[in-house]
Amino acid sequence: MSAATPLPRAETGAAEPRAGWLYRLLWRWHFYAGLLVWPFVLLLSITGGLYLFHDTVDTWWHRDLLTVPTPSTQASEAWPPQRLLAAAQQAVPGQLLRWNPPEAPGRSARIDLLTTTGQRVWVYLSPADGRVLGQLPERGTLGWTLRHLHSLKIVGPKARALIEIAAGWTGLLVLSGLYLWWPRGRKQGVWSLRRWHPGQRVFWRDLHAVGGAAVGGVLLFLALTGMPWSGVWGAWVNQWANGANWGYPAGLRVQLPMSGQRLADQADTNWSLTQARLPLSTPGGEHAGHGAAAAPARPEGSAASPMPPMLSLAQIWPRVQALNLAPGLSLSAPNGPHGVWTASVYPADLSRQRVVHLDAYSGEVLLDMAWPDYGAAGRWMEWGINVHLGQQWGWANQWGLLLVCAVVALLCLAAPLMWWWRRPAGRLGVPRLEGTSPRYWRLLAWLLPACLLFPLAGGALLAVLLLDAAVLSLGERAQQTKQR
Repeated sequence: MSAATPLPRAETGAAEPRAGWLYRLLWRWHFYAGLLVWPFVLLLSITGGLYLFHDTVDTWWHRDLLTVPTPSTQASEAWPPQRLLAAAQQAVPGQLLRWNPPEAPGRSARIDLLTTTGQRVWVYLSPADGRVLGQLPERGTLGWTLRHLHSLKIVGPKARALIEIAAGWTGLLVLSGLYLWWPRGRKQGVWSLRRWHPGQRVFWRDLHAVGGAAVGGVLLFLALTGMPWSGVWGAWVNQWANGANWGYPAGLRVQLPMSGQRLADQADTNWSLTQARLPLSTPGGEHAGHGAAAAPARPEGSAASPMPPMLSLAQIWPRVQALNLAPGLSLSAPNGPHGVWTASVYPADLSRQRVVHLDAYSGEVLLDMAWPDYGAAGRWMEWGINVHLGQQWGWANQWGLLLVCAVVALLCLAAPLMWWWRRPAGRLGVPRLEGTSPRYWRLLAWLLPACLLFPLAGGALLAVLLLDAAVLSLGERAQQTKQR
């Protein structure tokens, strides 16, 4: 440990004269934040690091479902989607939900079905001969399991709230940690590690400080860009931002009749379009406000004309192919008599993201939503999420974030070792602070805007810090009474 700026001791230690009041306070808050969130940060770093390579993981783990031998030049042409649908329904009777053509040569096709028992099943087929390769429950791949572990969605909404609180507390952890790391004349333990000695914590302290300073900014960025997917704050912001189909082209949003169905209920979508509603298909091609004349009124008492048939997958697919969407698209079937066919694709290249809704009866394009149609806030949010997922800059983004995740996991392992060797026997080892002062409350007041911006994490933060202030005040009064 450097003698230039000694670290404050624990509860039972004497006060170090060169460690200022602010340093002590922020060390105390850093301790609380680390104590409460380090298990979650460790979970997020491990699952996040694995999810960065979810495509590779899925291709390896589910290779019998996702890959097929690349057809030779003599092989017959691939089966059309209608024949593949029939093969899938023969194996798993059910209603079509989505058609997912092969993303590239050597990849399987996928038909998503709603079974007669209400289960959603993914059926994988060989596009060359219609052979059924197998099936999985919807989002039953290893990649999706890692994603649900990362967000704790796998164990329910209450646990997801804990992840949101942990993400908010991570901001306090990073900012207070950077203040504690600041050199203040020190040379050792700032950019280099001192030699490890058994039973001493100086090496682990240096590892924690240097590693935290190296990845702190990225960790803060990951915490902020992960918040849009959180169960409370993210859902609230998304609903507010998309309350009026925000992101859709303004003219189409005003002119098209919209249904109560959401795009997220019909297809996988990105964050910006989670609340976007679907336009309506109209039998006979009657789209109010969309340039078509209204249908003539039917004489009173006359029989209703029969509903025309919706376009089948075989009929709509050539129209979708003519749209030239990027590889990896998904085509969702209409849901109900006024539903629409929805073709969507969300590749790593944000400029190629696109959602197209087509009338289920005429095949007319009702709404064609591309990246240039996003609002400024949507573009920034999607860019941040894309970086968070390791998709913005290819392999450099993936491996760079994997390195950050590895360092964060190492920090989470070093922190309890530091604490264990530093703590007084039989005590928790909270960094000592002699009572509260007006400065304590001023610092707490500065946190209020952030607490209001992130109410779930902020509420938990204020509760802990107010409890800490009460404990300090009681301790100070007891000390004063003892001195009298």
